[in-house]
Amino acid sequence: MALVPPDPASEAMEEEESQVCLPEHCFHAFDALFCSLTSKRPIAPNFPDEKYPLFVTWNTTRPGRSPRLRGCIGNFEPLPLREGLAEYALISAFRDTRFRKIEEHELETLECGISLLTDFEEAASYLDWTIGVHGIRISFANPVLLPQTSDRSEVSSPLSSSSFLPTRSSLKQSFSATYLPEIAPEQGWDHVETIDSAIRKAGWNGRITEELRRSIKLRRYQSKKCTVHWEDYVHWRKQHGGKM
Repeated sequence: MALVPPDPASEAMEEEESQVCLPEHCFHAFDALFCSLTSKRPIAPNFPDEKYPLFVTWNTTRPGRSPRLRGCIGNFEPLPLREGLAEYALISAFRDTRFRKIEEHELETLECGISLLTDFEEAASYLDWTIGVHGIRISFANPVLLPQTSDRSEVSSPLSSSSFLPTRSSLKQSFSATYLPEIAPEQGWDHVETIDSAIRKAGWNGRITEELRRSIKLRRYQSKKCTVHWEDYVHWRKQHGGKM
């Protein structure tokens, strides 16, 4: 069987994409967390201070087990990488309300993932995105506040069983949530399962109907990601003259 020669254009594109998010970005985030917890002196970053929307993800690793999420927070506004990565390394480690704060004794179990977000596009519908390629950012108006239609009875209000009914002005006006591109394939979700999970993540506790899904405004994006483990960071820090 004849071998197909590599496509130089494809290889060049892959190399270009791999240069967007670098291990040095992860090391810088790790360094911010390590120095915050230990009062050691940080290593000065040595990568271009470009601007990107970004997310910092902390996972706990165990031999023979899949990584477990320990914190993940980011910003959709383009941030200078040197300041933004250090800031969100600490925000995701200490302020993700789903988890307790990361402590020093956990450092050696951690891995750090940096996602730099690119290629933002408005989607034509809640299904107009590709699993494993696109992250999604959804927003939708509070269904309770939408104009009544002939089939509005399908949507159950979370206030229907409440003895206290707030005024319309006191209700939450809108909901929003995001999932990075890797989440749907990691969870084994299809499009609808991902959207429904994002609706719940946004804070909506009422019934999820097709009408609600179609009311969603969805912005899709792509992500360039890099991940390093604690051992990689320790090696990098020692190489650069940092004390442990």
